[in-house]
Amino acid sequence: MKKLLFLLCLLPGLLAAQPKPPKMLDLLIGTYTSNGSDGIYVYRFYTESGRLAYLNRTTGVDNPSYLCISPNRKFVYSVNEIGDDRKGGVSAFSFEPKMGKIELINKQVSGAGPCYISVDKEQKNVFTANYSGGNLYVFPVNKDGSLNPASQIIQEPNQGLGPNKQRQDKPHVHTAVLSPDEKHLLFSNLGNDKVNIYRYKASQPQPLTPSTPAAIGLPGGEGPRHIDFSANKKYMYVITEMGGNIFAYNYNNGQPKQLQSVSMLPDGFTGQIGGADMHVSPDGRFLYATNRGDANEIIVYAINQETGLLTFVERQSSMGNHPRNFVIDPSGKYLLVANQKSNNIVVFKINPNNGHLTSSGIQVQLDSPSCLKFTAAE
Repeated sequence: MKKLLFLLCLLPGLLAAQPKPPKMLDLLIGTYTSNGSDGIYVYRFYTESGRLAYLNRTTGVDNPSYLCISPNRKFVYSVNEIGDDRKGGVSAFSFEPKMGKIELINKQVSGAGPCYISVDKEQKNVFTANYSGGNLYVFPVNKDGSLNPASQIIQEPNQGLGPNKQRQDKPHVHTAVLSPDEKHLLFSNLGNDKVNIYRYKASQPQPLTPSTPAAIGLPGGEGPRHIDFSANKKYMYVITEMGGNIFAYNYNNGQPKQLQSVSMLPDGFTGQIGGADMHVSPDGRFLYATNRGDANEIIVYAINQETGLLTFVERQSSMGNHPRNFVIDPSGKYLLVANQKSNNIVVFKINPNNGHLTSSGIQVQLDSPSCLKFTAAE
């Protein structure tokens, strides 16, 4: 009884010590400037209402279609998605989160058509996946946030390609994701239906070396696109662009073992498939994925916490055309989706009990939004 009373006395203090969700976040939006936008936009997101307010934007940066934010929130990195005709690039920006101020620091050349960018927790290296070039670039990061020229380039071979001769005509590297412990970097190749696995040591001049196994294969014609991990770090998920499937894996120190594949498509669907983005909810209970093409949907799955297996929950219209990318706020209350071809960003409310999505009625009109990233504003 004394122990129980002691714990009850401590309870108010323990509850008070829990961090409160931030009332405001910065939403950074990457876009395609070739379709009328100025570059990267910064909005303030109010977590109690789901409201968005414009703060700032960049100019003079070509197609910053995908972004990442440094862990210390001081820097932003973007690809410059330029295709086969000339070299793509990567840009580094300083960022002041309180006012949403963003300014260019420097640029470096990357492979053609960079479409994904990420940074490690130590802020030692930035990685770009170059879709048209079929390669992965590693850029060392300086203390001032600027980027040095690439220290390592991994070129995927122009062989062993998938059966879709139109889409899989050559290697197409689509993502570059560090494992939760950052001991491995995984990058997908849509061209040959593989996910490559490399060991990562940030301190080395060339920090990536092939792991064992060096890759896992998916069925021919799937076209792996994005990768995410479960909240408990035990499971890995891969979404496929052409097949419209999600593959679930048990993940153990760079060795994924397939558990399941589920289709995002409704029964009888015969339209164009365009699997795009995928994220696990902050509480780890749900997985959300988008399908572009003719579906323009967000699909919701429940995650079995013991097995990592997925169970279909619902499908929801993205309320636009071409839901390329989306983001979930850290509290798990809202999901924001960027509909690239209808030029709108839609705010959905998330039901915390069943994962269902409902429109909040809030939208932002913006030309060609392609990437959404949250960071704390305070």
